[in-house]
Amino acid sequence: MTRISRGYIARRRRRKTSLVVSSSGVSLSKLITQQEIKALASSDRDRDRQKRDFRCLWITRINSVIREGWVSYSYSYSRLIHDLYKRQLLLNRKILSQIAIANKNLIYLISN
Repeated sequence: MTRISRGYIARRRRRKTSLVVSSSGVSLSKLITQQEIKALASSDRDRDRQKRDFRCLWITRINSVIREGWVSYSYSYSRLIHDLYKRQLLLNRKILSQIAIANKNLIYLISN
């Protein structure tokens, strides 16, 4: 049976570790230190964490504009998102938060 070569992801990971080793001044024949392995793991983890943090920020911005009274007193964020999905308006939370910051009246028009 023939050997199956791995895809580009493994090559990228090896290249990334070799770049870390070469930038630290250690020769390629030596092992990567624990600190560099932890730095690579942290970069992956924090990239995911950053996505979560930004999504939370966008939701908070939208919700604060809605609850200020620009839209309606009994309106909430979850209701707005539900209505957008019902009407099939495909606006993501990032765009909605930018609209909410720039022009609060436009959020009122979108909600109606």
